[in-house]
Amino acid sequence: MKSVETPAGDFQVVSHAEWLKARKAFLQEEKEFTRRRDELSRRRRALPWVKVEKNYVFDAPEGKVSLADLFGGRHQLIVYHFMFDPKWSQGCKSCSLLADHYDPSAIHLEHRDATMVTVSRAPIEKLEAFRKRMGWKSRFVSSFANDFNRDFHVSFTPDELESGDAVYNFVPASFGISEAPGISVFYRDDRGTIFHTYSSYARGLEDFIGAYRLLDIVPKGRDEEGIGGMSWVRHHDRYGDKNFVDPWNEKSAAPARR
Repeated sequence: MKSVETPAGDFQVVSHAEWLKARKAFLQEEKEFTRRRDELSRRRRALPWVKVEKNYVFDAPEGKVSLADLFGGRHQLIVYHFMFDPKWSQGCKSCSLLADHYDPSAIHLEHRDATMVTVSRAPIEKLEAFRKRMGWKSRFVSSFANDFNRDFHVSFTPDELESGDAVYNFVPASFGISEAPGISVFYRDDRGTIFHTYSSYARGLEDFIGAYRLLDIVPKGRDEEGIGGMSWVRHHDRYGDKNFVDPWNEKSAAPARR
């Protein structure tokens, strides 16, 4: 047995028999984690619901649509709260990473009585242009003219940002920018009543980033230590662009390439 130094740290090099023994032992921990995850998912689905009282109306490419319309005739609706301030020239790069993952899943969800929709505060014209640029096929709508983002605590007023009174991930938080990411789930019964059943924010969104799950199994892992977390992420058409600027930093840097 010997130790080998790699960019990811020091690792032992062993015989196949020793590797198999260690791998099978760790498999038991992975199985336990899977069982624990299944139990958490069951308890998540058992959380209480709250009736949605507001009549939210969104801007869509075809005109005004209600929250009920977003279900597309299905009972379940998943909404991704996509960070896109009306003043930004483009959507959030990290939210775009998530959209790259869930966009292809939308067609599959529809066959399990669930609809996936993306909601942002940017005007629908900006959203549609950005959606087409990114090549996404799933539905985007704008909450620019309603309180949806505010009510689900993913958009903050200048006063909240200045005072530190913004609420994010269910607790008061000092937030540095006007938009935050999140995901919310709704159910519409056969009488047309809509219920809010679940929301998740911050690191709760990691489960929907398949690239992270793949990076978690390679020797170097996510390799984000010392670089500011997701600072490496770019829109999928902007890797290699030396002039790339995060949308919320555009005022203090050279304009992002459109």
